[in-house]
Amino acid sequence: MGGWNEVLPLVKFTYNNSYHVNIRMTPYEALYGRRCKTPLCWYKDGEAVLVKPELLKQTTDKVTKIQERMKASQSRQKSYADERRKPLEFVWGSMLRITSTTGVGRAIHSRKLSFKFIGPYLILRRIGLVAYEIALPPHLTNLHPIFHVYQLRKYMPSSSHVLDV
Repeated sequence: MGGWNEVLPLVKFTYNNSYHVNIRMTPYEALYGRRCKTPLCWYKDGEAVLVKPELLKQTTDKVTKIQERMKASQSRQKSYADERRKPLEFVWGSMLRITSTTGVGRAIHSRKLSFKFIGPYLILRRIGLVAYEIALPPHLTNLHPIFHVYQLRKYMPSSSHVLDV
């Protein structure tokens, strides 16, 4: 492939004519209301250009190569994102910490210097696939005891941390 002057219009064309799941069409269709039919639309109106079959094949090969690289890049980014999206599950009776940035933070006096997670608290039961009922202490009784998994973290006990009994 050549320099950016040659390749960038092809990359732009390929991107604008690639199907996007979010809008359920290509960006070209969204903008112009129709599909781009031929590679001849790469040229500006009024330009009289005779396209040789070799040039058309080279351009089509370049577009195919760009599409393959875009798909590889997309799948690589998807794998990075999927690593962080593992479903969280906790065992009944285990100890959890709750994020203090949600409703719990309003029940704590000073939010500015508070910990990111508070606890540990005991799991009472699982509700559905993504929620748990937690045994809250008396000073947090004004909170709803059911929390989404993204508000919870597994408690890792350490020898320096003493639990109130």
